[in-house]
Amino acid sequence: MQQFDALWYNVNLATMTDNGQPYGAIIDGAIAIKDGYITWLGAKAELPAFDNLATPMFDGQGKWLLPGFIDCHTHLVYAGSRANEFEMRLNGASYQDIAAAGGGIKSTVAATRAASVEDLFVLGKDRLNALLRQGVTTVEIKSGYGLDLDNERKILEVAQLLADHHPVQIEKTFLGAHALPLEYANDSDGYMDLVVDTMLPTLAEAGLVDAVDVFCEGIGFSVAQSRRLFNKAQSLGIPVKAHAEQLSALGGSALVAEFGGLSADHIEYLTEEDVQKMAQAGTVAVLLPGAYYFLRETRMPPIDLLRQYQVPMAVSTDLNPGTSPLCHLPLMLNFACTLFRLTPEEALRGVTVNAAKALGKNDRGLLQVGLRADFGLYQISQPAELCYQLGVTTLRQLVIGGQVTQINS
Repeated sequence: MQQFDALWYNVNLATMTDNGQPYGAIIDGAIAIKDGYITWLGAKAELPAFDNLATPMFDGQGKWLLPGFIDCHTHLVYAGSRANEFEMRLNGASYQDIAAAGGGIKSTVAATRAASVEDLFVLGKDRLNALLRQGVTTVEIKSGYGLDLDNERKILEVAQLLADHHPVQIEKTFLGAHALPLEYANDSDGYMDLVVDTMLPTLAEAGLVDAVDVFCEGIGFSVAQSRRLFNKAQSLGIPVKAHAEQLSALGGSALVAEFGGLSADHIEYLTEEDVQKMAQAGTVAVLLPGAYYFLRETRMPPIDLLRQYQVPMAVSTDLNPGTSPLCHLPLMLNFACTLFRLTPEEALRGVTVNAAKALGKNDRGLLQVGLRADFGLYQISQPAELCYQLGVTTLRQLVIGGQVTQINS
């Protein structure tokens, strides 16, 4: 007789596995957990014998159960607001006008540097709480608004505090190579020296770095500079990723693929050669439709090429104060479908199994025996409804690591 810690029955399972059915669906199924992991799932009629007197049982009443959502690209820990810049742009101000007025990333860096750990923790917790209510169980948090050792450390320490005190699982990414701080204006090589030789090894030794990111772009850092950073990360055994091909076809995505990196993110200007290299390396394409929408971009990522070469596509919020102040992963599902023409199944795979791949996590993103018990129970008629309708809460129960953490009645 099997021993379970809890069992859900009368549920439709969108497993996101390749079982030959759309969404990997199992209709009228059941799922059981033990010690925080999925220990059995399948058709309800095939449930093995178990101690039904000692096992908490949840009647799903025909609802749908999906893997916990994963927001694999966020800048969630920051202070300050740039709503004034939003208003200035709508009143005709140029990027140069805003920068001259003290705006842009330097305003967020100044606000984040001035904020205390406690301030940043509260701001970050509020954003995580919002994502939790949307069914999100794992979030990646990047640094990049400190741009010096002490403040990059502060951001990553806040991310670790959130990991320690919040049910959402956190992955920490070092993005010291996000932009040039004022003190290194016109000296990008000098700043990269600091990032590579001091910041990354110090923060990695402190256990604060799960991955390394870089803004590889004409207004960011060159391919050669990014290669230096990736070489250092590789020597420390840390996986890499990049903001790449957002504004131009510079070659950052191919560089990520060369290093066997986790993901290339934004990728509006991705070339077919880049796509081929990503496919060969197993590098995930992270689509960020929120930034595309907020910046009113017109060049879409090459979705058909990514499909042709079977590059996994993840979908994320890119939550940040400047170009995607959108703390709403379900909205990104809708944007991915309406703006980028993904199917609902592709979009949902983008926030589950492919988002897990983008973080290098093989223990989540699917409903499968042996994986983490991270899942949400939704009162919907079909999975596509999660991409179709906004503003109505359909999440009824959220489980993270086998613990029920959120119930919406």
